Amino acid sequence: MKSDTSDSFVHVRGASEHNLRNVDVSVPRDALVAFTGVSGSGKSSLAFGTLYAEAQRRYFESVAPYARRLLQQAGVPHVQEITGLPLAVALQQRRGTPGSRSTVGTLTTLSNLLRMLYSRAGTYPPGAPRLPAEAFSPNTATGACPRCHGLGSVHDVAEDLLVPDPSLTIREGAIAAWPGAWQGANLRSVVSGLGIDIDKPWRRLRKKDRDWLLYTDEQPSVLIEPEPGRVDYGYQGKFWSAREHVMHVLADSRSERSRERALRFVRSVRCPECDGSGLRPEALAVTFAGHTLAELNALPLTGVVALLRPVARLRKAEAATETARSGERTEVAVRICADVVARLEVLLDLGLGYLGLGRRSTTLSPGEAQRLRIATQLRSGLFGVVYVLDEPSAGLHPADAEPLLDVLDRLKAAGNSLFVVEHDMDVVRRADWVVDIGPGAGEGGGRVLYSGPVPGLEAVEESATARHLFGRAERTDRSPRTPGGWLRLAGVSRHNLRDVSVEVPLCVLTAVTGVSGSGKSTLVTQVLAEVVRGHLGVTPEDPEVTEVEVEVREASGVESFDRLVRVDQRPIGRTPRSNLATYTGMFDAVRRLYAATDEARARGYTAGRFSFNVAEGRCETCRGEGFVAVELLFLPGTYAPCPDCGGSRYNGETLEVTYRGRTVADVLAMPVDEAAGFLADVPAAHRSLETLREVGLGYLRLGQPATELSGGEAQRIKLATELQRARRGHALYLLDEPTSGLHPEDVALLLEQLHRLVDAGNTVVLVEHDLDTIATADWVIDLGPGGGDAGGRVVATGTPAKVAGVKRSATARYLAPRLRGR
Repeated sequence: MKSDTSDSFVHVRGASEHNLRNVDVSVPRDALVAFTGVSGSGKSSLAFGTLYAEAQRRYFESVAPYARRLLQQAGVPHVQEITGLPLAVALQQRRGTPGSRSTVGTLTTLSNLLRMLYSRAGTYPPGAPRLPAEAFSPNTATGACPRCHGLGSVHDVAEDLLVPDPSLTIREGAIAAWPGAWQGANLRSVVSGLGIDIDKPWRRLRKKDRDWLLYTDEQPSVLIEPEPGRVDYGYQGKFWSAREHVMHVLADSRSERSRERALRFVRSVRCPECDGSGLRPEALAVTFAGHTLAELNALPLTGVVALLRPVARLRKAEAATETARSGERTEVAVRICADVVARLEVLLDLGLGYLGLGRRSTTLSPGEAQRLRIATQLRSGLFGVVYVLDEPSAGLHPADAEPLLDVLDRLKAAGNSLFVVEHDMDVVRRADWVVDIGPGAGEGGGRVLYSGPVPGLEAVEESATARHLFGRAERTDRSPRTPGGWLRLAGVSRHNLRDVSVEVPLCVLTAVTGVSGSGKSTLVTQVLAEVVRGHLGVTPEDPEVTEVEVEVREASGVESFDRLVRVDQRPIGRTPRSNLATYTGMFDAVRRLYAATDEARARGYTAGRFSFNVAEGRCETCRGEGFVAVELLFLPGTYAPCPDCGGSRYNGETLEVTYRGRTVADVLAMPVDEAAGFLADVPAAHRSLETLREVGLGYLRLGQPATELSGGEAQRIKLATELQRARRGHALYLLDEPTSGLHPEDVALLLEQLHRLVDAGNTVVLVEHDLDTIATADWVIDLGPGGGDAGGRVVATGTPAKVAGVKRSATARYLAPRLRGR
């Protein structure tokens, strides 16, 4: 493949990845190129599925075949030719990995530097031996706390779980964790024999006795006298504390039901030996600048910079004169601190100063994780690289997006190219070149509508991006609704929310705003969710809540809700067997439809026959997967369509049954828009399909695996599933950044559905950064003024117009111009 070195463009010819229609396009190198278009139009297929995948494929060709199988490859793209393409690095939006040991420090590799700093330059206790760097890692056998194995937390019981109702007596079952039936009666008899009153309310027992009953390791035996009607002989009864019983069941019981019951009395708590650091006592005894490594990891990044900067600024001569005893000011300390501070300053420039090095990656938003990766790349010093970024501004407050764009400019100035998939029109305006894909989504997209400098896009009439970029899109003017009551919370404490009081209006749409890290998600998805969930008696969903309890001193108005609906961006399924049709429930109606045909009745087929998860109807070669794994020697394994069913998932006999000339596999292959017409006379399916179209998902295939859906698509599917249910009552809908990853055209569709929920008498509360969405809200609660310890306070509340006038609000600076332009 020939390449003209004087040509400064990347040329793509015949790209047919996913819905791309034999696309030819040229984009400049050493420039910021924005790939735009409605959700599902083919932007990512061109930027990631074609350009990045081809760059990766070419690089892997230089790797030995036996080593390639160890690397995660994107696959060979469907494209005829690409010329002028340099090495590419992908920075995609994805949530933290499930591993509980991954932190901000490990993601940025700063943890390695700090371990070396404490090992080589830390202050040790007198007589203590110097420790190797791995002794300061909770992820090694040398450094991990022996009690929690480096996790920082252990599972243990708690009195409020073991005794949920302290007004009960032991005879009445105060200790809920104890077994029932004969074993429970035996324990009560033993306790009575030990001289503890089992008929006195739990709260009136001595604390010494309560703690002994719940936590003791002692197992005394007591002679139990014969009792009429229960036992006719005496025996030695053995005592088990509530904790010992729960731990015994979890360790030894083979009954899944017993284990599930025991887990109700256990929560994850901070390890008492390492205080949550995951480190051994020897490592925790070493300090630098008066702080242990655990204390340093707990500081916000701004605090770490302030602590290490004085050492980093020492001149080499000053460091060299220091004695070996004062390791904190040696040349080693100066060099490591200077490197750490330089790396951290990039993170501060990206608005991440509120994060701590010890914060788990699973708690990071996709936007935070991507900015961490961008900062790492900025320090790498690579030159001539194409960075392919997936919506870098997604999930960012406008105040946080500005420094991000400055960092991207620095990457470009260093001699790199930036190919950015983006929906934020402010980011698109700063691009050097725009590639607009469309005009619609799915089958209605896949064409390059325009490729060139940004101003030229204005003349493209069929471009949805052009309408929003140049102010031609219609804006919905909506007068704020009057609240139908209030949910009042006082004394809220969780993460950086400290003794906060907030009033949430009922029967309106409320936008909770603020810069990244200000406490928005904590307030909405944790505090509000758990308060209402507790009122409704629903089991908590958030695993984080089991580690740090939500504290609310006072709550009123909770009784107004009879249902809680949390619509987040978590996947709707973990395997390809879960798909759009099965999640929404419409596939049940489709299967019943095929079972009702004359051919199916004649053969005795039931609705179950038309499920690809049932042995009778599925293809046994692929077991209903539609594909088979192909193992290659020295190369990564790959997947290919099943040779027997051709990817349909069903066996031949099942596919002989048709409805209007189409098999059930044909229906699963239909996009929502087509299926809505085909199933128009099937009310249960048609209602689901129309709702999916209303939230802008008409391009998705019914059988599209859940693993192929983006977070935004998964969230809209959940919302559509909820909208199709004809329920009455007052529900609270909580959404965390529902517009993240959506084109403005799709945002308008989504907002229409959210307002429909409010018009039906429900309350909608959403965490949001999108200014158009905030402008159409009835009420705004703005948190801040900053992130982390600088946030967690209510800065402003009221209608969007009122909040836009609050000078100390970071949101107001951007909301006010947007309201004036409406």
